[in-house]
Amino acid sequence: MSPARRPAAVRQFALPLALPASASRADLIEDASNAEALAWLDQPDRWPGRRLALFGPEGVGKTHMARAFAAAHRWRWLDGPALRGLQAPAGEGTVVDDADAVPEEAALLHLLNLAAERGEGLLLVGRDPPARWRVRLPDLASRLRAVTAIGIGHPGDALLGALLAKLFADRQLRVAPEVQTWLLARLPREAAALAEAVARLDRAALVAGLPVTRTLARAALEGWDGFGPAPGDDASETNTAVPSPPVPALL
Repeated sequence: MSPARRPAAVRQFALPLALPASASRADLIEDASNAEALAWLDQPDRWPGRRLALFGPEGVGKTHMARAFAAAHRWRWLDGPALRGLQAPAGEGTVVDDADAVPEEAALLHLLNLAAERGEGLLLVGRDPPARWRVRLPDLASRLRAVTAIGIGHPGDALLGALLAKLFADRQLRVAPEVQTWLLARLPREAAALAEAVARLDRAALVAGLPVTRTLARAALEGWDGFGPAPGDDASETNTAVPSPPVPALL
């Protein structure tokens, strides 16, 4: 089927169906990749010096876990790339996302010193352990080396499957298990990518008035960078047509 004949509704409509990301600890799915990190986050009073760092590659759920922690403990949230100047005391604690991308080293050093002086908690989130961050200030490098760092690995198949099922359930989409398995084989192994795919499928299913099947999913996700073939796919499978939905009447 040529691109020009793909269902216009699936291809063009964009409805405001974004759902807010959950910030609940209960919604975090545990497996071997994040079990140690979750155990540490559940016991902030046991952090050495009340400081902890979460690190891992993009897409493994660091920010999601940190947001759930901040919401549960009412800690202040700061975005590392926006951290400049002197920060006021936070009260209980502070979470710094993308802490390895802070533009002003002096601002991060001040935050570390302030937290230590006042006994406030501090959670740093980045791609690498703080001891490996490239910093120029010797005092900052020394303090970062003293922060306990816990790594998060790539999620396993069970976690990804459970996450995809939850994302569909959150949008009240009933998708057959075999379709979910088919999708997992063709989507990036990242939480953010799965969430984006489900949002696209939600829009397509609503506009087309059809359930999420392999055929609809292929048409809705075709051309998106996050969607690709799996081993064993052939040309006949990738060119299956989706029935065009009726044109809605204008009232």
